[in-house]
Amino acid sequence: MGGIEGVRAGSFSPEMSAWPTDFAGLHGVLQTAIASLKAIDREEFDALAESDTKFAFGTTMMPFTGANFLLSFSQPNFYFHATTAYGILRAQGVKLGKRDFMGIPRIKR
Repeated sequence: MGGIEGVRAGSFSPEMSAWPTDFAGLHGVLQTAIASLKAIDREEFDALAESDTKFAFGTTMMPFTGANFLLSFSQPNFYFHATTAYGILRAQGVKLGKRDFMGIPRIKR
């Protein structure tokens, strides 16, 4: 959701504040993100694809279109962090399998 908000604003900088460290706090963050994503208007979202967006971190500035930022920068970063967290949890003995990472496939019915 932060990436989409950055595209809306024309600039994205990573949020550096501390995340919750308990499951209740993390669950709250996820529920807020899900609700925000469900509330996005499809036409508004589609219009963001060609908007100018920059990634700003310290002195680093990278120009993107909205679609390129979300698809070639934000999405791969999300999967990197999800995969890393998944690997750390498994290494610490948490019983996770491939299905926990992938979820339920959306097959044609």
